Amino acid sequence: MVRKLFSIKNIILLSLVMVLTCTGLAFAAGAVPQTSSLTGTVVAEGLVSEGTMVSEGQILVKVTTIAGTAAAVRANCSGKVVSVSVAPGSLIRAGQVVVHVQP
Repeated sequence: MVRKLFSIKNIILLSLVMVLTCTGLAFAAGAVPQTSSLTGTVVAEGLVSEGTMVSEGQILVKVTTIAGTAAAVRANCSGKVVSVSVAPGSLIRAGQVVVHVQP
């Protein structure tokens, strides 16, 4: 039983899981979450894409609300967009994290 637990296959698998976990934690620790200030449906116009360099205050996501189209997320820091978790047509809520920016 001990032999099966410490097999090469299990050691490699465990090592891979540890490396991926550490990489994910390091990535998440450096990226700044950008949260929505409005609830609405995401529109394609004004939706930032991954890899885009942004400036503080720049519009990252626009939504359609009862009052019309408005900026739902503005960058709270300058940097590179590393993840966008919404797509056009998605319903987002105020306070939801929708973009991460690496300063």
